[in-house]
Amino acid sequence: MNRNLVFVALALLTWGFGEGLFFNFQPIYLKELGSSEAEIGLILGAFGAAMAITHIPAGRLADRIGRRPLLVLAWLTGLVSTIIMAFARDLPMFLVGMMCYGLTAFVSSPLGSYVTAARGNWSVGSALSMTTATFGMGMVLGPITGGWIGDHFGLRAVYFVAAGVFVVSPLLVLLIQNQPIDRHDPEAPPLNLMNNTRLKYFLGVVGFAVLAMYFAQPLTPNFLEDVRGLSLSNIGIVFGLGALGNSLMAITLSRFEPHRGYVVAQVLVAAFALILWRGTGTPILALGYFLLGGFRASRPLAFAQARSLVHESQMGLTYGVIETINAIIYILVPPLAGLIYEKNPLSIYPLALVMIGVSIIISSIVPRRLIHA
Repeated sequence: MNRNLVFVALALLTWGFGEGLFFNFQPIYLKELGSSEAEIGLILGAFGAAMAITHIPAGRLADRIGRRPLLVLAWLTGLVSTIIMAFARDLPMFLVGMMCYGLTAFVSSPLGSYVTAARGNWSVGSALSMTTATFGMGMVLGPITGGWIGDHFGLRAVYFVAAGVFVVSPLLVLLIQNQPIDRHDPEAPPLNLMNNTRLKYFLGVVGFAVLAMYFAQPLTPNFLEDVRGLSLSNIGIVFGLGALGNSLMAITLSRFEPHRGYVVAQVLVAAFALILWRGTGTPILALGYFLLGGFRASRPLAFAQARSLVHESQMGLTYGVIETINAIIYILVPPLAGLIYEKNPLSIYPLALVMIGVSIIISSIVPRRLIHA
């Protein structure tokens, strides 16, 4: 494996553990700070907005100035943001840190293009799935540890521990090397993304798939506590199994042809929605979250399919466009999910199942025709 990929993997492993300590508990902690479920949905939507505004600029910058500087900036921003959340004693200051943390989502497109360029003999899907897998492995122990800390010392303490972990991860990123910037032949420029019809159709497919798969997720932590009656420690176990699922699904589905793997990933998320809807008890709910690993595994598979539709010099921008679409979904879904949750928490899951079913049909047909056109 390329030495740079080793340091990227170690940085993601430690970052996954730190983020896993608090990230899935955010909706619960927001409730402790005085927010209702509808307000939590709006806050999560604003968090999605903070993510959305960064992806395309970051992707373009990665193509023009290089990827490493953006990776270092993202890691340092995440550290500072977590420190702000840890020291916040009220909701407004906490939201400042939370929104700044959302901005670190710009790391996604330069990270994806960095790993793609450094993959060596690996396929694009395998290299990108490696990042998902190592991050997910870090998150396995994070939620379990965070739940235990939350039960014994309160959720605020979790952010201090996460900040301590985040001190290590940026040091590993500083060890990666710069990469040469990809250039296209000025005499034969690639097709502009705005004019790339096949890519635009594919982005529509991905957008609907993400909408369908994400619909049931934003308020599920509250659902586990409020409706299923799980303690923070048990919720941490559920999240930990989910993180393990992220890693194992990413590794397993990377062995599939990307188009087929993307469909299988959606089937796994449909199983998650069904289990959360009908299941009770920590073991079965943990199984549901384990299968939710298909959601994270679907991301590198979408990147791998999109990569075949664009020129290398457009790789960072293309990944940035995909992540922006994802982030727009993260803006729109949580407020709607919050309103539905307040009326009937259980109704979210059958709605998600219907949408995922439609998406599976579309994803089974359209991308294959686009890629092989």
